[in-house]
Amino acid sequence: MLIVKDLHKSFDGADGPVAVLRGVDLRLEAGQTMALTGDSGSGKSTLLHLIGGLDHADSGTITLDGTDITALDDAGRAALRRDRIGVVFQQFNLIPSLDVAANIAFQARLAGKHDRDWADRLATRLGLTDHLKKYPEQLSGGQQQRVAIGRTLAAKPSLVLADEPTGNLDEDSGARVLELMLALVEETGASLLTVTHSQSLAGHMQRQLHLRHGRIDG
Repeated sequence: MLIVKDLHKSFDGADGPVAVLRGVDLRLEAGQTMALTGDSGSGKSTLLHLIGGLDHADSGTITLDGTDITALDDAGRAALRRDRIGVVFQQFNLIPSLDVAANIAFQARLAGKHDRDWADRLATRLGLTDHLKKYPEQLSGGQQQRVAIGRTLAAKPSLVLADEPTGNLDEDSGARVLELMLALVEETGASLLTVTHSQSLAGHMQRQLHLRHGRIDG
């Protein structure tokens, strides 16, 4: 479903290019969950951003359901994110001017996939039915992250990318959010690739890969 081959990415540094990814290979099957671990600076978030079409690689290929993401232009990558990829960020990235119900529906509406029944079911499963008319600033961190997960899954993406999805939450809230996310991802049949420093979170995934110095370790 997702195939990454010989992926390279460098950024400009004070003394010239700095290699961040040095030939990464990765394969994620449909419906599979995978944790990508590694020290800070190992390239985890860079890899996630490339897969999500938020940046472009220097070389190598990223193929999602037969589509070569690395061959797409900016508009093509944006359309892919809109229609087939969902991203859960550590910082939530909710829209302050929209209430919870509108935030949940936002991505699905952009993709032309809004399903009111599914959105209502997500809100129920995520414990948000009593908060639909509230705005992000009125919610706790755990509630905001549940809204972000609902927004991502409302569009029923084939691939969910999560960047430290519980990094801003305390241990108990993080565990509850993770449990909900995994259950809902399984229900939609999506694949999940999550970047994390947490061995506890990684242990809940079907597979784990470790990134070291821009390469998959082992």
